[in-house]
Amino acid sequence: MALALKRAGISDPPSSGASLLRHSAATSMLRSGATLEAVGTVLRHRSLDMTAHYAKVGIAMLEQIAQPWPGELTC
Repeated sequence: MALALKRAGISDPPSSGASLLRHSAATSMLRSGATLEAVGTVLRHRSLDMTAHYAKVGIAMLEQIAQPWPGELTC
């Protein structure tokens, strides 16, 4: 894995080994339109909460799950 990261020009990855592979796979799946449930199934997570942190991979994904701010805006 270290050699592959070096060849790709990635000098400071956020994680390495299996964690990096799993995160990359989950990110790719979500960006391709997979649901969090589908990603959780592939990664064999026991709960959706474990998979939910992958939702932060893109603004478009966050916009789909974001809830409106309660009350009225006063600006």
